[in-house]
Amino acid sequence: YLNYIHPYRVQILGHREIAYLTNATPEDCVRRVSRIVTLEPPVLILADAQVAPDALLSMCERAQIPMFATQSPSAFVIDVLRAYLSKHFADRCLMHGVFMDILGLGVLIIGESGLGKSELGLELISRGNGLVADDAVDLFRINQDTIEGRCPDLLMNLMEVRGIGLLDIRCIFGETAVRRRMRLKLIVHLVRRETLERDYDRIPHEPLTQDVLGVPVLKVVIQVVAGRNIAVLVEAAVRNTILQLRGIDTYQEFVARHRKAMDPG
Repeated sequence: YLNYIHPYRVQILGHREIAYLTNATPEDCVRRVSRIVTLEPPVLILADAQVAPDALLSMCERAQIPMFATQSPSAFVIDVLRAYLSKHFADRCLMHGVFMDILGLGVLIIGESGLGKSELGLELISRGNGLVADDAVDLFRINQDTIEGRCPDLLMNLMEVRGIGLLDIRCIFGETAVRRRMRLKLIVHLVRRETLERDYDRIPHEPLTQDVLGVPVLKVVIQVVAGRNIAVLVEAAVRNTILQLRGIDTYQEFVARHRKAMDPG
């Protein structure tokens, strides 16, 4: 029971754990309780409507460890706490860009200043997509391979467009034009022509990714030049990413088709 307790972690005690602490000689009971306290848990939670043994109460009082009790099953308590702690105390960072729900996919649009990220976001909203955050995005790693993006409270529903100022997207376009949070699945990097030619291949041999809080996130690079419909290109990139997430790789299929065509047999 106690060999798997990690130091400095919240400890949940259900009926089996309480039985282990109490069904022994008084000396063994004290030793087992002391073992818990020496691991310095920040809090103990009694689940399954369990009653704390006197030895455990006394030890917690001396060690100043808070104790809570609930009638809920221990498995339910663990699930609730895991979900809460993962969202409120997860790894986090702040990134600059426009975070949107595009065709049901969480997309972060980044790029150098002056390339029109907010204007692009505004056009995408007018095409039926949703805004999560403009300019600054709070990103949280909620599990080993999932990044969730939210809008800082100060910027909620707001978008800054050069020449116009601050726009309240919710008031202008309605409730369906904003989202509270989305899971980050794609990064769209807007670049100038010279940056694209210097740093990227025209057709990548494998999907690009960018590390965010230790999680590789798919990435596409789009060149910004006058006359290009960037909103259409972004939506096309999102549709292609959806195919990739479903296991369909257009580039690899083309390579296989090319090899077949070059095979003299």
